[in-house]
Amino acid sequence: MTRAAQIWSFPPGKYVTHALHSADRAWPETNCYVDLWIEVLHAAGLDPTAALAFTLATDFEGDQWTFFKFPLGDLAELYGVRTEELAIWRSPAEHALEQVARGRVVLMEVDSFSLPDLSGTSYQTEHAKTTIGIQAIDLGARRCGYFHNGGYFTLEGDDFSQLFWLTRPWDGVDDHLLPYTEFAKLDRLRRPADADLTKLAVGQLRRHLAARPTANPFVAYAPRLAADVERLRGERLADFHLYAFATVRQFGANFELAASFLRWLGARGEADLEGPAADFEAMAQAAKPLQFRLARAVTAKKPLDTTAALQDLGARWDAAMSALDARYGS
Repeated sequence: MTRAAQIWSFPPGKYVTHALHSADRAWPETNCYVDLWIEVLHAAGLDPTAALAFTLATDFEGDQWTFFKFPLGDLAELYGVRTEELAIWRSPAEHALEQVARGRVVLMEVDSFSLPDLSGTSYQTEHAKTTIGIQAIDLGARRCGYFHNGGYFTLEGDDFSQLFWLTRPWDGVDDHLLPYTEFAKLDRLRRPADADLTKLAVGQLRRHLAARPTANPFVAYAPRLAADVERLRGERLADFHLYAFATVRQFGANFELAASFLRWLGARGEADLEGPAADFEAMAQAAKPLQFRLARAVTAKKPLDTTAALQDLGARWDAAMSALDARYGS
């Protein structure tokens, strides 16, 4: 069996990311799983914006906001992309090679410690779970090309060995938790005509709108946020960053994607969507200064009153959902 495989060939340093990762967005990166799927779909010549209806169902979950993801069924319906779990029973690198050779992108949970694209943050400094999309791998050269966050990167050498556990022989029995891994099958891709794609996206909008929170999530978040700030004042700055990622960043990035989705539909003839799109955009923008205010309140122990900010976020959520319900509700 060949020791190297790749799906797409990108000139070194020339990969152009999708517009959803543009630096001028309020939240150019969202979470690792959504970000890598944006780029996988983009690399396959598909538009990920059509698949963003799931953002309408995001909720406050108690200790976090919804860690939103592309529902795999939605991707299959829109584009014929089928995703399966990969059962790890031998070296993860061997599995990755076999699946990439079959034209499948391997989505693998890995340790951010070995990812050079995180230089200045996690790379070689801390261990954290993240997901990458492997589309090129060379076992002989110890080189891997992967999607992560908002871009496409290459790692090699010792980073490759660390990432794939090559520093000790694989024997099928290990004291590390094996990485959760999926593979995306691209052999039956569909590229629907614009009108057909719009119709499918509207159908997904209706389904996810029907699954939206039954009560305003910002009303539920308000008392919990006040309690969280008090608790975080006694903890490390690193704990605040973890908290912010699970809360403010998640709903901020989510609703910016929701705005992009509605404007994508509006550009294809769906009426009366600019109002809710503007509300979602304003919510995403408001999340940025809210995150800064929270950081200052925690680190400098400054007083913080978020009542007005959360009331505005809640009012905009109500207005956007009411408008969408009037247009697409059952």
